[in-house]
Amino acid sequence: MAAPNKGRRQAGSPGRPGRTLALFLIAMVALTGGMFWSGHVTPRLGIDLAGGTSITLQAKNTPGKPNAINKTNMDTAVSIIERRVNGLGVSEAEVQTQGDENIIVNIPKGTNEKQAREQVGTTAQLYFRPVLTVAAGGQTAPPPAPSGSPSGSPSPSSSASPDKATAGEPSSSSSPSASATTQGRAVTGALTKDATPTPSGSASGEPSAPAPADPAATTPPDPATAALEKKFTDLDCTKEAQRTKANQGAAPKDTIVACGQNSADAWEKYILGPAELEGTDVDDAKGVLDPQRGMWIVTMDFTGGGTKKFQSITGKLSQQQPPMNQFAIVLDGNVVSAPSVSQTLGGSAEISGSFTQQSAQDLANILSYGALPLTFEEQSVTTVTAALGGEQLHAGLIAGAIGLALVIIYLVTYYRGLSLIAILSLAASAIMTYTIMALLGPGIGFALNLPAVCGAIVAIGITADSFIVYFERIRDEIREGRTLRPAVERAWPRARRTILVSDFVSFLAAAVLFLVTVGKVQGFAFTLGLTTVLDVVVVFFFTKPVMTVLARKKFFASGHPWSGLDPQRLGAKPPLRRSRRANAPTEPKEA
Repeated sequence: MAAPNKGRRQAGSPGRPGRTLALFLIAMVALTGGMFWSGHVTPRLGIDLAGGTSITLQAKNTPGKPNAINKTNMDTAVSIIERRVNGLGVSEAEVQTQGDENIIVNIPKGTNEKQAREQVGTTAQLYFRPVLTVAAGGQTAPPPAPSGSPSGSPSPSSSASPDKATAGEPSSSSSPSASATTQGRAVTGALTKDATPTPSGSASGEPSAPAPADPAATTPPDPATAALEKKFTDLDCTKEAQRTKANQGAAPKDTIVACGQNSADAWEKYILGPAELEGTDVDDAKGVLDPQRGMWIVTMDFTGGGTKKFQSITGKLSQQQPPMNQFAIVLDGNVVSAPSVSQTLGGSAEISGSFTQQSAQDLANILSYGALPLTFEEQSVTTVTAALGGEQLHAGLIAGAIGLALVIIYLVTYYRGLSLIAILSLAASAIMTYTIMALLGPGIGFALNLPAVCGAIVAIGITADSFIVYFERIRDEIREGRTLRPAVERAWPRARRTILVSDFVSFLAAAVLFLVTVGKVQGFAFTLGLTTVLDVVVVFFFTKPVMTVLARKKFFASGHPWSGLDPQRLGAKPPLRRSRRANAPTEPKEA
């Protein structure tokens, strides 16, 4: 006869409940310690509980696209704004349409609220445009009548360093002290050329043969050129109203005027050619620290098609004289950088300058998630108080406390001593839920809102149901005539199967609800799913080991009337295993 396998634990054996309980308690202490160590000892609250800001944005038609306001573009804008805000770590931001032209953005009160407000309505229309001319940002006097000077590319008094590009402080290749006459010739000369600069001068480097008089001096410019020239000379970039309206309504293929700041915080104005690249040509953008220069920069990688366009335009610009060897990075009509180009560049570019870590990452966040398909105008900004949500939370907590009290009364009345195990398990589940919610706030941006609180309250019933299933299986075993210790172990496989099936159904419902809903309902689904998972953890690693340990105590093992496991009260049958009677008759054997 083969010897039994001593290395394998038999089904229904108690195992090592002490070790399991120790591991569970260590995990609980570690989570609680991590919560206090992180400094976030309370869960982050949503806008309905903490208050915040509500912003109303009204859509405007994109220049050149009069029928751009439609459901598809509005839904795309909602998605982009939501990703931008969440990219900043702002949780529970609600972004939804209202009517046909409005988008409502609710931002909870938090550390990144200000940055989120700055980004929600930013169109982020990014274009790379060649610089045709640049001048000091103030209003300039109309140029005097041209005197027949030779034509050619404008030649400002200073040139930009080819390796610098500033964000919010564009590099400039012209001196703010350039005379009105020089500016006037530069404007006219730039506008009479093709929008994309081409190399000037002969290949041999010899001076060109005498040319006819400057076209600007002999032929009056066409009305469009004259209007743009006047707009350029009249533009005063030191005035915010003029900066905002400088190129409103311009299409990507239009020649425009725009404003930007140089490294000295002085405003400059530009005439820019048609866009050569757009924001859709940017594949990815990141705010990173340049270790060599010790400054924050924004790096951009282009798509395959964007790389070809970028190589083409930088190849042309590198053969020009300043300032026509510059390309301007224009974000929502403002020049954020105007670097010089000295050679053909590849599939990436960078924006550098007086960036802080936050401003670099903010700009990269905007560029990464793309431009909004519509232009939005901020209609209203209101502060949302937490008074109403606080009242609802107070009422919800009262309802939860009443429900919990009723559950405990039922457990004590019906299960008596077993109710102690259920109450300890509920307390362990509550501690785990609270600490994890507090840690998920800074971890993944989880915020506790009213629906999430409702999900936690509903979880009380789910958790109590698991205990009841296990207790009833134990009592069934006792009714069959078994003593408590084997009843605890034999009841566990049947109860475990029922608990797992029940919790799986609850978790599946929570997952589906989370995926198909938006906004606050997702908070309910997330909390319901989290507490369902924790129910499995608590039942397997706390309730079962505690029940195994207490089954060895005389109070429970002897079937005390207040233990909830009294065989007489449960109607137990006679013992299944009885000793054979000594005087039992035996059948005679045949010869």
